[in-house]
Amino acid sequence: MSDDTFPRRLTRIDALVRPDHGYLTEEDHCYFIGEYTARRGFAYSASNNLLLNFKKGMDRRGRPEWRYKTKAIQEAASAFRAALADGDLDQLTFVPIPPSKAKGDPLYDDRLVQMLHSIRPTPPLDVRELVVQTESVVPAHERDERPGPRDIEALYRIDNTLLERCRQTVAVVDDMLTTGAHFRAAKSVIVRELVEATVVGLFLVRRVPDTVDLNGFEDDEA
Repeated sequence: MSDDTFPRRLTRIDALVRPDHGYLTEEDHCYFIGEYTARRGFAYSASNNLLLNFKKGMDRRGRPEWRYKTKAIQEAASAFRAALADGDLDQLTFVPIPPSKAKGDPLYDDRLVQMLHSIRPTPPLDVRELVVQTESVVPAHERDERPGPRDIEALYRIDNTLLERCRQTVAVVDDMLTTGAHFRAAKSVIVRELVEATVVGLFLVRRVPDTVDLNGFEDDEA
């Protein structure tokens, strides 16, 4: 079992952890709250529990377990609210990364949009679904080979009706930072239209490499 409380502050992706997210560069300013460890399940940590409930599929709607997703959305909003000062909230345009399913798909999940609007209902944040996914795809974690930024960017377009009066700093928001490919793709399409904007990444969690338990290894003899 790892940590049992979800953090309430943002940590910047620095040179020490950037290699865990292969598509990020030194020019990418990204921040995360918690750390998720793959293949360890709900009970491993507060971050694992929150993320896995947050990402619970839309095919679970109507089942008793659905309440855990609803609760996770509110808990994620609360964590971002604690991590971001009012001054930060007032200066940012928040852009959620599109889910793997396009709007109109029965499995389309607007969890990030719900979460962003719940961070501070009044006065409302500047939340814009600026980046639109043009077709549904298999989620990246279910593919044999994860897509790169160019593959993802090919599926993105900008909703030009939402460009007017965007703030100088655009925060691209996602639930998990894995390779950084989705952030890079979203950043690319945004700066193509908003050439003067600064784009940062905000993530509920970052995926960390699984640790190796060395307790079972004996010291090598000289």
